[in-house]
Amino acid sequence: MKKVIALILALALCFGAVACSSDNKEENTNPTGAANNDTNTTQTGNEGEQNVTTPAPDTLDPNGTHIVTDHAGNQIEVPNKVERVVVADIYPMASVLAVFFDSADKIVGMAPPCMSAAKNGLLGELYPAILNAQTNFIDGTNVNIEELLKLNPDVVFYSAGSKEEGEAYKNAGIPAIGISPGKWGYDAIETLNQWIDTLVQIFPDNDKSKVVREYSEKTYKMVQERVAGLSDADKVKAFFLFQYSDSNIMTSGKKFFGQWWCDAIGAKNAAEELEKDNSVAVNMEQIYAWNPELIFITNFNTAKPDDLYNNTVGSYDWSEIDAVKNKQVYKMPLGMYRSYTCGVDTPVTLLWLAKTAYPTLFEDIDITAETKTYYKEVFGITLTDEQANKIFSPVSAAGTGFTGNGK
Repeated sequence: MKKVIALILALALCFGAVACSSDNKEENTNPTGAANNDTNTTQTGNEGEQNVTTPAPDTLDPNGTHIVTDHAGNQIEVPNKVERVVVADIYPMASVLAVFFDSADKIVGMAPPCMSAAKNGLLGELYPAILNAQTNFIDGTNVNIEELLKLNPDVVFYSAGSKEEGEAYKNAGIPAIGISPGKWGYDAIETLNQWIDTLVQIFPDNDKSKVVREYSEKTYKMVQERVAGLSDADKVKAFFLFQYSDSNIMTSGKKFFGQWWCDAIGAKNAAEELEKDNSVAVNMEQIYAWNPELIFITNFNTAKPDDLYNNTVGSYDWSEIDAVKNKQVYKMPLGMYRSYTCGVDTPVTLLWLAKTAYPTLFEDIDITAETKTYYKEVFGITLTDEQANKIFSPVSAAGTGFTGNGK
């Protein structure tokens, strides 16, 4: 009977994966692993908060269940006591869960791109148990239900846009929570707040909603106040090198995280004219025309600034780009996950980006001290100076696990 169920679910997920990938033909170009069809609702600030009722922790029977509303509006019955969690195609959620609990003991399965980030970043150092999570149940966005069932999960987290996948979990009797990376217009601050709110629904005895929201919104407001006086001429033109190989350059147009980051720090997105949702393939001729003054290289590729300064990848020539001529190319932070997407590092990533773009406006910001304060005040996690600094000096290997990586 289990084999029959597994076969039916595998077929359902196969059709779901095809449907979900129709808008994004480059496998694994999405930093969250999520489908693109859940991003048409743009909400920011408190307007995006979910109207849900979180049960009081002392009213929950450990052997009972309660209802959770996910980002697709589904009502999901989850166990009051969750001990085994699997993270499918919503990659950053594994790191969010680990920090949320200050422990990775509950995480028994996650996708390979999550593992490469954990092994090469701070996550695996802080929570070595996460390195024991199984990854063989998922390949890209294709979930092997038979392997997943072997993990005996209490809850599965998946992309809210993968509707067929959600139905397959439901038919298997597995509580599955749809998580959206784009429902709030790629607003990384509000998305983090919403993710934490959803976790609190599931785990009401670990309510961090208020402290996360207050800190993230305070940080955002401070940055906005400092860049508010910039004239259009003073705003730096930035380019996000999302993925990079000898045959592929991808960036963020107007509808992806890069645009939100630029807006948040008072910069201009060099590729704002591009309307395609999610990542966009571009060529050097376009980049020459834009001539960005600042380049941020994400950890969704293995390139470092020297690769642009020395033209070591493919036949590309960056030498005439202002950002390269002026040595204004930077590798983005890698804390608990790749910081280009939303995650627990979003507030400190915002500060780092703002300080990098406008060092004079943010010269008083000690990014190491701010990072340690954030983790301590919000999550009760004590970082050493070395650990905090490690976030801002990622290794190249952290970019593995995605199509179009590196040299």
